[in-house]
Amino acid sequence: MKQLIALKTILGISIFGLLFSGYLSYQEFFGETDGTGCNTLGQPGTIFGYPPCVYGFFMYFLIAIISTLGLTKKRS
Repeated sequence: MKQLIALKTILGISIFGLLFSGYLSYQEFFGETDGTGCNTLGQPGTIFGYPPCVYGFFMYFLIAIISTLGLTKKRS
């Protein structure tokens, strides 16, 4: 039973992370820049030309998939 609670908690945190990093990624790519926000794409402070929030989005997405698979696995 503790595993089920842990997986649900991990899924909840990963969904929050998806929303947060998704919002930041959206702002980086499509938001209006006034020069006071994060670094522009390809500038110093990026990782391989992309802002860190993009990588965070995909890591949280992977965690959400893994925890969902753990929750849907048939118990024997």
